[in-house]
Amino acid sequence: MLKGDGIYGFGAHLQGNLVGIAHYLFHRTVWMGDDCYLQDLFVDEACRGHGVARALIERVAQTARERNASRLYWQTRHDNTKARMLYDKVAHHRGFIRYDYPLG
Repeated sequence: MLKGDGIYGFGAHLQGNLVGIAHYLFHRTVWMGDDCYLQDLFVDEACRGHGVARALIERVAQTARERNASRLYWQTRHDNTKARMLYDKVAHHRGFIRYDYPLG
């Protein structure tokens, strides 16, 4: 756990070098049990396309199952085409669009 605040993380290593990270958290929902939100997924550009991101997603999914989460979900930009190619293989796009209300 990072800083003891309910945010968790995994790292992917290749030959002793950190090549990818995933940060995730669990949160309550109104309609289902707790959800797992994959907040951050990053893979070193030189290592993309070699299964690192998929392995990190699968590791977070395993943890979500162990915690009996209702679902695992994440967001990405519509123009993040390379990542979306993987996401379309491992998950379902449900058509949601996100809006950010400015609080400042």
